[in-house]
Order: sequence, then C-alpha cells, then structure tokens
Amino acid sequence: MRRPIGAWTGALVGAGLALVAFAVFVLAAAVWGLSVAPYDIFEAITRVLPGGVVTAGIDAMIRAIGALGLGPTAAVAKLAEAALAAAMFVIGSGVLGAIVARLRHRAFAAGAAGVLWLAAATAADAALARLTLAHLIWFAVVLLAWAEALAAVLDVHEVAARPPRLARRHFLAGFGATIAVGTAALFGASALVARFRRGRGPMRIDTSSTSGPAASPPHDALAARIAPAPGTRAELTPNDRFYRVDINLEPPRVDPQAWRLVVDGLVARRLALALDDLRAMPSITQAVTLECISNPVAGDLIGTSLWTGVRLRDVLDRAGVQRGARAVHVRAADGYYESVALDDVDDDRTLLVYAMGGEPLADLHGFPLRIYIPNRHGMKQPKWITHLHVADREGRGYWVDRGWSRSAIPHTTSVIDAIRRARDSAIVAIGGIAYAGARGIRKVELQIDRGPWLETRLVTPPLSPLCWVQWRYDWPYAPGDHVFRVRATDGTGALQDVTRAPRHPDGATGLHAIAKRLA
Repeated sequence: MRRPIGAWTGALVGAGLALVAFAVFVLAAAVWGLSVAPYDIFEAITRVLPGGVVTAGIDAMIRAIGALGLGPTAAVAKLAEAALAAAMFVIGSGVLGAIVARLRHRAFAAGAAGVLWLAAATAADAALARLTLAHLIWFAVVLLAWAEALAAVLDVHEVAARPPRLARRHFLAGFGATIAVGTAALFGASALVARFRRGRGPMRIDTSSTSGPAASPPHDALAARIAPAPGTRAELTPNDRFYRVDINLEPPRVDPQAWRLVVDGLVARRLALALDDLRAMPSITQAVTLECISNPVAGDLIGTSLWTGVRLRDVLDRAGVQRGARAVHVRAADGYYESVALDDVDDDRTLLVYAMGGEPLADLHGFPLRIYIPNRHGMKQPKWITHLHVADREGRGYWVDRGWSRSAIPHTTSVIDAIRRARDSAIVAIGGIAYAGARGIRKVELQIDRGPWLETRLVTPPLSPLCWVQWRYDWPYAPGDHVFRVRATDGTGALQDVTRAPRHPDGATGLHAIAKRLA
C-alpha cells in the first residue's frame, strides 16, 4: 500500500531542486552566455505589465533601498530584481512539487510540470526575441531534468517513509544539505567566471586629451583649480562603479564579430557597419555626466566618465540622409527603442559611443555601442544599439510609452557629499556636486540653519561643459546640531526648482538638506 506523500514535502523537494536548476542556469549564462530561463520569464512579464505598475514598483524599490541604506542603488536594484525572478521560479516550482506529490501518477505529473516551465521559458524568449535552437535545447535539458529529479526524489522519499520516522528525517536533512552545498558551489563558480568576463578585450583608448566642441580645458587650467572638500565624489566615476539601469536582469551578450550597425530608412545607401568600421572613423572623446530620470534628489544614479565614439552625424552623412528626414529611430539588442530628434542628431556632441573610461564598453554598459545625447536623461540613450532607422516622423520610446517624460531634460540639481572637520581644525569643509545637463552651472549656494544663502567656490573649469561641477565651502566650526541646504543656478541664470516633486514622470526636483551634529 502506497503511503501518500505530504504536499509540504513535495513543495520542499520542488523548491529545492529549483534552486539547483536556477544556479545551473546562472553558471551557464556566465560561461556560455546562455539565457537564464527564470530571468527571461520575469522580464517578459514586466514588459507587458501596465506602465503605472512598473513605475510604482521602481519607485518603491528605490525608496526602500535609500531608506534602508542598502548600498549603490543600481546594483542593489538589479540584485533585488534577480531575487524576485528566482523567488518566482522557486515558489512556482514548490507549488508544482506540492501538486505532483499528491497525485497518483507522479512521473507523468512531474513531466507535465517540466513541460509547463519549458513552455513558459520558450514563450518568454520568443517575446523577448531571444529564442534560438540552442536556448530551446538548453531550457529543455534543465527543466525536464528538474521534472525527472522531482519524480525520482519523491519516489525515494516514499521508500524512506516506510521505516521509522527517523529515517525520513535523515533523508530530508540529507536532501536539504545536498541542495544547499550544490547550489552554493554553482553560484560560487558563476561569480568567479563573471568576474573575469567584465572587460571587452585589450584595446585601450587614449584619454590623455579630449576633443570636439565639448573638449576639456587645458591641463594647466585644470591643475590650477581649488581642491574639492575631502569626501566629495570624484570628478570621474570608475567604470566598475558607474550606475547601470536598463530593462534586463542580465546584460545582452553581443558577438562583436557578428554584430553590425544597420542604418536604413530615408538614406541613399543602406549601411551595415562592423565595430572596426566605426573605430576607423574620426573619433571624439568627451567628459560627460549621465543621470537616470529615476534618480531621487541626491541619489547615486548619476556618474561621469570619458566617453569615446564617432559623431552620429558622421555616420548618417556616410549613409546619405534624404530630404524629409525628421528623426532617427534607435533599436537595441535587448528590445529597447527610442527616437532621436533631428536637432539632437545635428548636435556635434551626440556620439555613438564604443569606449568608456579609455576601455571598450563592458557588457553591463552597452557593448559594443551605445548613444550619448547632450542634455537628456539616460532613458533617451539606448545601449547595445543594433539599428538606426531614419524616418520622416518622431518614433516611440520604451519609457515614453510607459508614461515617462518625452523630452527627458535633466533638472538642475545640487548635492551635499561631505561635511568634514579635520582634527582640531577651526574650519568645516563642506562640498558636493551640481549638475544641469548641458546648461552648465553658474553658481552654487549653501544655507546653514535657515541663515542667508552663501555663495560657494566652484572647482572650475569643470572637466567639460557636459559634466557636473564640484563645489566647496569652508565654514567656521561651530559645535551643535545644524541643518545644511544647497541650491544651484544653471548656466542660463535659472535657479534650480526648489519644489519637491516625485521622480515620475519628469524627474525629481527639490533641495538637498542634511542634518548633522558637529561635536
């Protein structure tokens, strides 16, 4: 007589085996660049959800990360999304395991559960335009292996359940330990592999000087500037600390040998340019600050780097833009899309970027090609670009379609990074950064305890007209509790918007304030 297996046991086995399957997917993604099925299912779901739902989720996640002080917002947010995708897969597998455990024909039921996961993964990859024969075979191998293991472990557990209860406990304890050790080993291996795959080749770009209309001032002018306050963020953000926001859990892995940039539409000649073709064209290197439109006031979804690439205008001139062109529709390998207005196309500072900080773009930051458009938030600047279509009208935008700003012009913002007093010093050094897109910064002012607004010293000239400006104020030390506020005036003479506004749909506004006790 068969003794029925409890639903909780089935759920435990299904979830445990799903953890191992998930770790196998992650390891294979690190080694061979194969898709992670749970990630693809999660991404496919988020891309069909209403924009309001996705926006609410983004806002809640950013608020939680900031309130809990969990670390760099972009990195923690990606980790949280990956955890949600894994939880969806593990919990779903647990539910299926519970159902299978209670059915009479467990082998057949487990197989059906595996096929269900395979169908979901296949449909997700098809929706994301990632479905290949290799992915289909890989999904089938892992997910049907999960189903076979589920049926086998439940059968073994049924045998173990016939002797005294202690034997069953030993079986479950051993199963749990095996799952934990195996999963940890697989994740550890994938982390090691990923660590060695961050870069993209040995090519090095000379960034000792910049060029074009946004070229940096001469080195002697930069060397003569005042020193920023200790603790102020560096003018240039290291590549591995530059924020990353996109619609993917794992960045697309693009084969540079097969990749081509297609230029078509209202052009005299259709182009299919290899990466070497772009690198052979006259290049421009410029220091630029990029900010995510979801960045809260004083948030860390902002960074500055030296970006190298070719003018978008030069590439389009090579194709021969025809009369009637009004915009360029940009498509990316991850399905992202945007539209670049003709005024931005004609801006000599608009670049097709292939290097960042003197190194080829990493997978995380858009290898092999991304776009930079002055005076726009990151949502207007796709990564992993594959297609430029010259059209007679403005096109759609991924986040515009989901209710975000159509123009995405950065607001003027100012941030206090540091309030520091050296030991026994009579001076408190206060400093931070201010940014106003391509408009530049004319003035930064500091207010202490509702006193008058005090003009700070700017670390000028900035690295370029397109990046943030560091500021500093040396305040006579006064012990006690104080509140510090900062505001900036942009290059046109306009004061930053002090009204507190949310991130959606046009970006956050308001003053940054810090309360601090000086002993």
